Amino acid sequence: MRDRIFGIGDDYWITDEHGRKAFLVDGKALRLRDTLEIKDPSGQVLITLREKMFSLRDAMTIERDGEALATIRRKRLSLLRNHYRVSLVEGTELDVSGKILDREFAVEYDGELLAEVSRRWLSVRETYGVNVVREDADHALLLAVAVCVIRMAEKEREEH
Repeated sequence: MRDRIFGIGDDYWITDEHGRKAFLVDGKALRLRDTLEIKDPSGQVLITLREKMFSLRDAMTIERDGEALATIRRKRLSLLRNHYRVSLVEGTELDVSGKILDREFAVEYDGELLAEVSRRWLSVRETYGVNVVREDADHALLLAVAVCVIRMAEKEREEH
């Protein structure tokens, strides 16, 4: 993924390991709240990411087909500043921890690694890789989680 994604209306492609365009992250400009769409190469919206308005803590929601899929928040009672909790609507929770701003973190479910994000694998500046470990995992959801937590961590850093 390209790293410069934090301006209003930014669009960028996520490519697969062979360099083929796999997903488009489409930043929606001029919206009341931060909104992004993850689309397939044909332009079909797979996932919508929205900043949650009027929340006590910063949060983003992940939606599929207009229905809420998950909410992401920074974990409150964590010694690690870069620890986020993904609460899926069916009750499952994913943990995201590591060095978010350095693009070195993991997404886990109940201690099992689902995906890892790292710059180590790539030599191109301002890019990072997302390795989805489990083949049966929802790739679009895990990419959405990575985009959300990076965006939230960048926003928090800008505010401080």
